[in-house]
Amino acid sequence: MTTKKLIFMILALFVSKMVISQDLQKGKLNEEALKQIKASFKKDAQTKALINASTSNDAKTLVLNRENLGKNDHLFSNQVKSKGITDQKQSGRCWLFTGLNVVRPIVIDKFKLDEFEFSQNYSFFWDQLEKANLFLEAIITTSAKPMDDKTVDWLFKNAIGDGGNWAGFVDVAEKYGVVPKSVMPETNNSDKTSMMSSVLTRKLREDALELRESTKKSAADISKRKIEMLSDIYRILVISLGEPPEEFTWRYKDKEGKISESKTYSPKSFYKEFVGVNLKDYVMIMNDPTRDYYKVYEIEYDRNMIDGTNWKYLNLPVNEIKDFAKASILDNQAMYFSCDVGKQLNSAEGILDVNNYDYESLYGVKFNMDKAKRIKSFDSGSSHGMALMGVDLDASGKPLKWLLENSWGSSAGNKGTLTMTDKWFDEYMFRIVINKKFINEKTMNLLEQKSIMLPPWDPMFAPEQ
Repeated sequence: MTTKKLIFMILALFVSKMVISQDLQKGKLNEEALKQIKASFKKDAQTKALINASTSNDAKTLVLNRENLGKNDHLFSNQVKSKGITDQKQSGRCWLFTGLNVVRPIVIDKFKLDEFEFSQNYSFFWDQLEKANLFLEAIITTSAKPMDDKTVDWLFKNAIGDGGNWAGFVDVAEKYGVVPKSVMPETNNSDKTSMMSSVLTRKLREDALELRESTKKSAADISKRKIEMLSDIYRILVISLGEPPEEFTWRYKDKEGKISESKTYSPKSFYKEFVGVNLKDYVMIMNDPTRDYYKVYEIEYDRNMIDGTNWKYLNLPVNEIKDFAKASILDNQAMYFSCDVGKQLNSAEGILDVNNYDYESLYGVKFNMDKAKRIKSFDSGSSHGMALMGVDLDASGKPLKWLLENSWGSSAGNKGTLTMTDKWFDEYMFRIVINKKFINEKTMNLLEQKSIMLPPWDPMFAPEQ
């Protein structure tokens, strides 16, 4: 190679690097860009006042829209009959509380009770053991895939948790039954789940790594080892939550003061006698404007047991969902309802209203995303489950607002409930579960179509907590 040719190649390489460097520099906040941005900010008297207020106060206090206060009362023309407010405390079990609260009014009405509450701890115990088994089975199934495979990565990041949805509640209730709260009351670890969840997660990840290295063993040996691993999980759960009863003796007092005879039940026989409804009759519906309506979707691994049911839903326009929900309430039947509860929640007043907080007036900046854009950008999604219990109708039968029974205790919101405006329903409601008898035949037929499988990391499908 000649000296001239070598010099030419070096120059070419240098020029190439200069071009790459210039490309990387594009879009940087250079002096001119910063000058333009700074010049756009006008510190007039009003802006100075806003700076003083904002830097010395909680922003949510400053954006509270006082013009909206008092515009929504907590009165409802139609309301499902129930008594008592539950409290999930420092746990992510809203989905479980909500599922049990949907069937609780059935028990209260059927046996004329003054109040009644199921044991959430009992159902949570089996949920956790089943989730551990589901995780380990998924690890075995995906053991040939590399650790950086997206599914494997997701599994390790989500080994176990206390969140869930209606489908998980149904599977646990049908397989293990239910018991009254007095039979298996809450513990410190069920009230505050973070430490137990951390311990379970650590142990399951350790077990998962071992199972991934056991691919050369026989299926029988792997299965035997998995049972040994689940025995450790069971031990942790019993020490943390107590051991679930196989049978129990129980009696109750009705609202007239009459005490029933004492009887012995298994959790499944108790469910059959006291609840007695077929949970498979409930249909899961969603409003997701980012996807085609009138299609059925299913979320992979969005369940709590290997032999359970993934979250499967029919996507419908919001107004059609409201018609079905209204019919259910008019027939005194509560529904599972999930939403993005943190958006525009005035917790002190117990009101969910899109006009509760005015961020635009404080910051002088427009916020223009609609529901679909909020979902696509991860700005909004289903975060919390509650029981839909009431609707306030105008003279023409049009909904004005809706009533939610929450599981944050009786001191939260309006004596444990939240009132949401019909417009808030449009914007932040995502999932609802309704008995199929309130759904027309045309819509029911749509559920027969083959579901479209979605990945568990989809922005819409974080477990409700």
